[in-house]
Amino acid sequence: QVQLVESGGGLVQAGGSLRLSCAASGNTFSIVTIGWYRQAPGKQRELVATITNGGSTKDAESLKGRFTISRDNAKNRVYLQMNSLKPEDTAVYYCNAVTPSVNLWGQGTQVTVSS
Repeated sequence: QVQLVESGGGLVQAGGSLRLSCAASGNTFSIVTIGWYRQAPGKQRELVATITNGGSTKDAESLKGRFTISRDNAKNRVYLQMNSLKPEDTAVYYCNAVTPSVNLWGQGTQVTVSS
């Protein structure tokens, strides 16, 4: 089994930056795709960005240019660099890992952007 633990969330002013980190442990060799989703209050969970084992990324169109996903396979970590943050980026950010058999979620980390 794979376990995911997010970190790096917090409170930031509009225009600021944060870097989220997701540490994967367990059977990490089974992960095919890993990435980030977010869920704002009263809204559905939505894709932020994902990255495959081969390094291919899938990014939310609305976030391109501000958010960047990266992966350190040696450390079993995936990062989300978030720049030029806006109040509408306020949400719980979840790490997600997909294996051939399961779709796994971390516990989430809160990001709050003040205006």
